[in-house]
Amino acid sequence: MPLQAADKPEQPAGTSQKETAPANPNRAIPFHGKLDAKTDSSITIGKRTFEVSSETKLVKDGKPATLADATIGEDVGGSYLETDGKLIAKSVRFGAKPESAKKTKKSEATE
Repeated sequence: MPLQAADKPEQPAGTSQKETAPANPNRAIPFHGKLDAKTDSSITIGKRTFEVSSETKLVKDGKPATLADATIGEDVGGSYLETDGKLIAKSVRFGAKPESAKKTKKSEATE
């Protein structure tokens, strides 16, 4: 007698498990792009404006930073939470993404 797969609950046609699973509202969503504008309490990347608060972790060149350190046109990356339709920045990195420690160790080993 051949083995049969265990019975699985049926999903509606055209949906995947990813689509039907509820999103985690506490999970930070990554973003990256070029800094188009900034104010004392927000940054704009493309069509999205992220609110920056005193709880937002700001970093430039691996060191703590402020919005004043940001330069229009530079690379920006980070993560945000969406709350009540607002994009709240959780962390923001200004400037080029630093090389990870793994890449640095790997390059040292090849020299």
